[in-house]
Amino acid sequence: MLPYGRQSISDDDIEAVTAILRGDWLTTGPAVTAFETAVGELAGGHRAVSCTSGTAALHMAYAGLGVGPGDEVVTTPMTFVATASCAAILGAKVVFADVEEDTALIDPAAVEAVVTDRTKVIAAVDYAGHAADYDALQPIADSVGAKTLGDAAHSVGGTYKGRPVGDLADVTTLSFFPTKNLTTGEGGAVVAKDPAIAQRVHEFHHIGVVRDPERFEHTGEGSWYYEVHEHGLNYRLTDIACALGLSQLKRLDAFKKRRTEITARYNEALAGVDGLRTPTQRDHVDPAWHLYPVRVLGGRRREVFDGLRAAGILVQVNYIPVHWQPVFANAGYQRGLCPNAEQFYREEISLPMFPDLTDADVDRVIETLTKLVA
Repeated sequence: MLPYGRQSISDDDIEAVTAILRGDWLTTGPAVTAFETAVGELAGGHRAVSCTSGTAALHMAYAGLGVGPGDEVVTTPMTFVATASCAAILGAKVVFADVEEDTALIDPAAVEAVVTDRTKVIAAVDYAGHAADYDALQPIADSVGAKTLGDAAHSVGGTYKGRPVGDLADVTTLSFFPTKNLTTGEGGAVVAKDPAIAQRVHEFHHIGVVRDPERFEHTGEGSWYYEVHEHGLNYRLTDIACALGLSQLKRLDAFKKRRTEITARYNEALAGVDGLRTPTQRDHVDPAWHLYPVRVLGGRRREVFDGLRAAGILVQVNYIPVHWQPVFANAGYQRGLCPNAEQFYREEISLPMFPDLTDADVDRVIETLTKLVA
């Protein structure tokens, strides 16, 4: 069986984790600090706060941005549900904006049509590893006093107009799930350009604990003292996970290079095949391809999907439009709201994409797919 995604774990990764298990710190120790520093450097030199998952990162980011009841968060339906649900959990109204027909990235024109003076955050998603159009989205956010959030679960290691992912939006969230561009097992991070937002994110993920004496409401206690000014959660990542992440970061460039090679091999073989449509890449974006989303035309997606799986190629579909999910549909969101996203969903199949995929594996996928659509 050939999976659509898989982690790549080396002996160095194993040794890095083992060293932590033999040491004094399993969590909240120096490996966490080192990993956060390295992620921040990768993301343009901004502060990074690690956490237990990409979903936790989204929850932390929205909380750090002050999202709450009465606010609106504009986002894309072509994403995993957490991009929207983490805003809804905090009491915000989620407003879905349609995607560009070719890239499946949130369409700035659609965003501009739905923002209001209640818009708190515009949350883009770097679908498949291709950065969204942040230079178009930021002025829209600025015009209504909102912030931009980049859900970069797919795109860490990529660039947009020469700038690294993490330096594109006001706040960026990352995921380190095993199938992502690097892994900590489970894990994620928030990168914030504004140090004050980064500090709020940190405190939220650390149960709301404040340790700065200058901010204490009560003074005169000993060095053990801390305060909690706002509710938070324990979303802290462990030193064990961060040791794995630090080791993985050393191979991120190699991971990205191999994903680019696989994408090029798919593109070359599939670009001229009738009944298929290959992914779009903007000239100013250097993606860190997390997915290879091929589109199957003519209403044959399910037939082709089932055929690939029957052949032992465990393809996936990314994603079911979020507003179709019962939790949103039952709240009044209607099918037909975002026609480009819905059509993309009807056609999309994610082909196998991970660094350890061999050229022979890729050729097997290509051969099987082209026979199925012939």
